[in-house]
Amino acid sequence: MTDEPGPAERALYLEAVRAGGRLRPEHLAPADRPTFAALVARGLLTATAAGWTTANPRALGDRIGTELRTRATRLLQHAEQLPHALAPLTLAYDAVRRPDGPRGDAVHIDGNVDIRQRISELISECQEEVLAAQPGPRPIDGLRMALAQDLSLLRRGCSMRTVYQPDTLADHTVRRQIALRTRQGARVRLLAEPYDRLLVFDRKTAVIPAADDRSRATFLTDPAVVAHLVAHFERDWARATPADRHLDPPHPTTVRIGRLLARGLTQRAVATRLGLSERTVAAHLSRLRDRHGADTLFHLGWRLRGEHHD
Repeated sequence: MTDEPGPAERALYLEAVRAGGRLRPEHLAPADRPTFAALVARGLLTATAAGWTTANPRALGDRIGTELRTRATRLLQHAEQLPHALAPLTLAYDAVRRPDGPRGDAVHIDGNVDIRQRISELISECQEEVLAAQPGPRPIDGLRMALAQDLSLLRRGCSMRTVYQPDTLADHTVRRQIALRTRQGARVRLLAEPYDRLLVFDRKTAVIPAADDRSRATFLTDPAVVAHLVAHFERDWARATPADRHLDPPHPTTVRIGRLLARGLTQRAVATRLGLSERTVAAHLSRLRDRHGADTLFHLGWRLRGEHHD
């Protein structure tokens, strides 16, 4: 039996309610008797001397809600205990040679399923940092599938930095998925120029595509090669702009301050115009500099003017 009444049960219950809350099974058609029995089993019909009467559905909702919360608590406890239960298997797995082979080897893996499996293992094993350069559109299904593992990585203290192209955030469902990660500490920047796809785990293993359709990937562990790829990532990261303003809208006061700055007003003039203290305006401008990747107020004003003229 499902947690909620099905369409037939709902229809029969409503029919009983319209009849004054009373129902006599002998008046039912044979086809309705299984539905009647289901309503009795759920506690939505109660026996009386004159037949059956409808019960308050709130009681059913409360009971099922309690059962579901209890079930969810058990599942969460099981999820917490699972890594400990699998610890002996994990130790045995770590004791043998890794799939990437000896340090310095380049290992090629074919097939999207096997590639995703190996990347999933690297995320689970990651202890410090994930770097990702992701050009082009991001499949929403892939983001949803990876969400739980990405959030687990962030919650255990690892950092995650990703570079996207601006068009990636044009899709609001993709924006929502990315925002779920940034709220847990992931950092995202946008770079409006070509760059290569790259994943780096703990600065020890790098993953690059080995086929145009991404059906083949190369896993690299040579320290010099990985360091070279990390340097390329850091160069792109430094040129990219923070994506915060695309993911979380700024406070209305911050928007007003930005508009006045874009018109050429000084910090003091903005404070006077809005009736705010200079310290308050400075705090809003600091947030704006972070959002726009600007080092100075002049740089920020220049970027804001360009944005308002687009």
